[in-house]
Amino acid sequence: MTTKFRSEPLDGKKHNRAAFSCEHKALADYIKQQASQDVKKHVAAVFALTPDGTTIAGYYTLSQYGVDAGDVPRQVFEQLKIPKYPRLPATLIGRLARHDEFRGQGVGELLLMDALRKALDASRTIASIAIVVDAKDDAAVRFYKKYGFIEMPDHPDRLLLPMATVRDLFGSK
Repeated sequence: MTTKFRSEPLDGKKHNRAAFSCEHKALADYIKQQASQDVKKHVAAVFALTPDGTTIAGYYTLSQYGVDAGDVPRQVFEQLKIPKYPRLPATLIGRLARHDEFRGQGVGELLLMDALRKALDASRTIASIAIVVDAKDDAAVRFYKKYGFIEMPDHPDRLLLPMATVRDLFGSK
């Protein structure tokens, strides 16, 4: 994170969710109407990127996830020597959105890097072989591919990034 922005768990009383707007209405509606409930019910961990502790420049969600082994690209199985279990542990970035006012400031990349770091840190305590995202549109697919995410063969908008790649990205073991 740069010093301009900081990432913190969503606080429904502190963060101005009502002012959030982005190119996808569903993502804007989520932060305004559903995110706090998901946090309370432990369905998703929601993190806000903020320049001032109130304004939400962007947000993302993290959850545990199970990937059907048959959905994992063959090259990933071979590269990581993954056991042939029917379901594999992963981390889901369920939503990631940048406020319209912060377009062009690298907020999307900051959000993604923060999410990857948190997922990597959590994987040291709770096993996760990969990070999975469901891209909203072609622009989102291109965004994630730029960072090494791989399309899952039978789900073109679902992408996967092996946790080993994340470890390499951050120079971790």
